[in-house]
Amino acid sequence: MDDEQNIIELARLYLEGEGYRVIGAADGREALSQVEAAQPALVVLDLMLPELNGWEVCRKLRADSDLPIIMLTARSDDVDKIVGLELGADDYITKPFNPRELVARVRAVLRRAQPPAKTDRLTVNQLTLDPAAREIAVGGQPVRLRSREFDLLHTLLQHRNIVLSRDQLLNLAWGYDYYGDTRTVDVHIAQVRRKLQGSGVHIETVRGIGYKLVA
Repeated sequence: MDDEQNIIELARLYLEGEGYRVIGAADGREALSQVEAAQPALVVLDLMLPELNGWEVCRKLRADSDLPIIMLTARSDDVDKIVGLELGADDYITKPFNPRELVARVRAVLRRAQPPAKTDRLTVNQLTLDPAAREIAVGGQPVRLRSREFDLLHTLLQHRNIVLSRDQLLNLAWGYDYYGDTRTVDVHIAQVRRKLQGSGVHIETVRGIGYKLVA
């Protein structure tokens, strides 16, 4: 979704060349309508949309959906990227961008959104994580995690009591083809910590290294 027609057409050209079906929208309200009508697998969302800006569209989509979202912005300010991630975006890319990079990011985000092969549930104290259903519960009550938050927690649980660096978490949770930086890990760790309250599970910061999950 972008307000610059040439950006839409460029993205469409490359994405359709990879076999994706692309629907465009020129403003935030139209974007929400298109999402509701077409039920897409992923949204590429410009921050600077008219009517409703990208942050508002992202907030509304995240109110009732885990639809993968890639933020597209002309700004390189880290604050904008962090705000987008905190609102629930799965990735971001800064204009001007290489169309091939956009295709690679779309492919990577869609791949991460696919459910993994069935594996056993993981239970630590009051926390239960089901990898196949991509669900977690605290004290038997379901807790909603975004896709990347789930992958991060799953990785930490699989390496319980082991210190993992931010680079290791990026690679283990989201794959070597993920384009984010280590500050992305910090943003999502903060979100996961908040949602684990009452679970008896804690994510410790190991200064100068990374994070460790402990019971």
